[in-house]
Amino acid sequence: MQPFEALLEEAVAFHGHLCPGQVLGVRMAIAGCRALGIDEPKAAGKALAVFVEINRCAADALQSVTGCSLGRRNLWHVDYGKMAATFADLPAARAVRVVARDDARERVAHYVPGIRDARRAQTEGYGLMPDAELFALAPVAILPGWLDRRRGRVVCGRCGEGVNYGRETWAEGTVLCRPCAGDRYCVALAGRTSPAVPSGGAALTRASRAGARGRRRMPRASARRPEG
Repeated sequence: MQPFEALLEEAVAFHGHLCPGQVLGVRMAIAGCRALGIDEPKAAGKALAVFVEINRCAADALQSVTGCSLGRRNLWHVDYGKMAATFADLPAARAVRVVARDDARERVAHYVPGIRDARRAQTEGYGLMPDAELFALAPVAILPGWLDRRRGRVVCGRCGEGVNYGRETWAEGTVLCRPCAGDRYCVALAGRTSPAVPSGGAALTRASRAGARGRRRMPRASARRPEG
């Protein structure tokens, strides 16, 4: 695995800025992969799966170091609001959960004395602290269903939308998608079945249609070469 500094540089370029979360995420990925004996996480492909429990800066760092992503279906966001991630070696059926210790912030001052700005102190201090003071690691087992990659598709009996990869549920003998079963993050606005036209969009649409009609009325250019 590359040195911490090189991995952090790549993560910052991917994320857009340096912050404590980037440092924590990079070190968390290193600690998790090292605990599983994975030296080249990006070369592991779908043999490595990562469950991240927070949607903050550290999530980008984890993706940068491991190469796991939502699109590859080997990065999972479990919204617990915790600075933690679980790394799973699928062929070996082994997994380890890495969680940032709450008392790490209090220990930062011992490693960067004299820095009063908390954000800067954490950014620099987290890069210096030993793993034992920064993280708590524990072997875990991934529960059945989370890593099931079977390709299936059903149709929700209420909204009629397709549901993939076994993410449906059942209620009173009917197949339902999770939103129709009550596990939703948004609700439809009354009378809105399609995206609203942005301000000024209607005028632009009318102008575009008028232009199109005008173009249709224009005579076709002659294909013959001009004489003389």
